[in-house]
Amino acid sequence: MENKKKEIIESLQTNSKDVGSSEVQIGLLSDKIKNLTSHFKKNKNDKHSTRGLIKSVNLRKRLLTYLKRKKPESYAKILTKLNLRK
Repeated sequence: MENKKKEIIESLQTNSKDVGSSEVQIGLLSDKIKNLTSHFKKNKNDKHSTRGLIKSVNLRKRLLTYLKRKKPESYAKILTKLNLRK
């Protein structure tokens, strides 16, 4: 888990000390959403984790909207890199 997080941060950071930019946060949330989605394939009735998934999806959506408004070139780059929209 920790190694995967470091890989995501390194692949999306804008400079060597960047760990909290919108791009990095979107990447980390996308990984969390992917893990929770696979968790729900096994545990359909886990209602408590469903709330966490919905919060993560909404936060990622807000961050993507912000990025689209402030840095359109970075928005397009992150969509292709994370394969979010087709």
